[in-house]
Amino acid sequence: MAGMNDVRINGDRLWDSLMEMAKIGATEKGGVCRLALTDVDKAARDLFVQWCQEAGCAITIDKMGNIFGRREGTDPSLPPVMMGSHIDSQPTGGRFDGIYGVLAGLEVIRTLNDAKLQTKAPIEVSAWTNEEGSRFAPAMVSSGVFAGVFDLAYGLSRADLSGVTMGQELKRIGYAGEAEVGKPVRAFFEAHIEQGPILEAEGKTIGVVTDAQGQRWYECTYTGQEAHAGPTPMRTRRDAMVGAAKVIQAVNAIGHKYAPLACATVGLVQVHPNSRNVIPGQVFFTIDLRHPDDGILSEMDAEIRAVTARVAEEDGLEMAFEQIWYSRPVPFDPTCVAAVRAAAERNGYSHRDIVSGAGHDACYIARVAPTAMVFVPCEDGISHNEIENAKPEDIAAGCQVLFEAVLTRAN
Repeated sequence: MAGMNDVRINGDRLWDSLMEMAKIGATEKGGVCRLALTDVDKAARDLFVQWCQEAGCAITIDKMGNIFGRREGTDPSLPPVMMGSHIDSQPTGGRFDGIYGVLAGLEVIRTLNDAKLQTKAPIEVSAWTNEEGSRFAPAMVSSGVFAGVFDLAYGLSRADLSGVTMGQELKRIGYAGEAEVGKPVRAFFEAHIEQGPILEAEGKTIGVVTDAQGQRWYECTYTGQEAHAGPTPMRTRRDAMVGAAKVIQAVNAIGHKYAPLACATVGLVQVHPNSRNVIPGQVFFTIDLRHPDDGILSEMDAEIRAVTARVAEEDGLEMAFEQIWYSRPVPFDPTCVAAVRAAAERNGYSHRDIVSGAGHDACYIARVAPTAMVFVPCEDGISHNEIENAKPEDIAAGCQVLFEAVLTRAN
């Protein structure tokens, strides 16, 4: 492409934007807490929209609150080449997870403006609602509605632990858009920190993401009988916490059994009545299973179903068990992946092919558009943590690769 090799993204501007955005929801340990559709999330959305408008973008917000900033192409009839990720975070999240992909996309548009470059297809930067799933389960729900995995009513009805729905919160913060959810997309690219240790350990600057792991999320409730912790003999107890503890150990064992690619986690536990001298009568907990091979993921699924049922029977517990989310393994588009790899090679960046262990909005968009991802290293592989960190030079390199891959598909 004429002139592409001469155009460089502004790494300092991108870094400054990331640090400015990190002030919204900043935590004492240097991270962020921007739970989806809270007032803090609204403030970050407002700043992103402001920056997009300052870059000359037309803003569209759909009925799931997904935000699209559009830079027109010379042929407006073409579907856009889209970039993006998410603004929301974990309760103890970092400064780069998600928001890097959003602001890297904005930097691509800013760089095109600086260079006065026109693309044939329109370019859009997107911010997807509730990617994390930490406030409203499941994860990636709004990109899932966009891709037709969930219907709109399901997406808007997702409720947090207090019973407030996404639809209610979108209206409250002013991001219940009017646009229909879903449209043709020429190609989609998502830049992201790796969230794992591989790139840093191998000294690679760019991860060329070829696939993403499949995921299954479950919710399980064991109900036993509350009783006094002193007078109640051990042999007569129906302790829901003991049952949950056995399953937690089994989940961990399943992860190790299918290593090195498997991951198995219990991340949320709620105990009732949660009193120190009362035998727990009810425990609610979540289970997260992941593997890039769908066949093995199905084996893990069968094992956890068998374990939870056996523990309930042996311990005299009532059980409610539900798989609330299944995201199949995702192979990304070979042409888009090749564009990422070629951009890394053109710039002399060390790189390797890599499988994403985390779910991303790209996993759902891949169902409706050619899609690829760009990974950059994060310090010690740590993410979903306030100490999450990345190097400015790696952040800039990932954005440069994004810029060139996007232009390849847009022209």
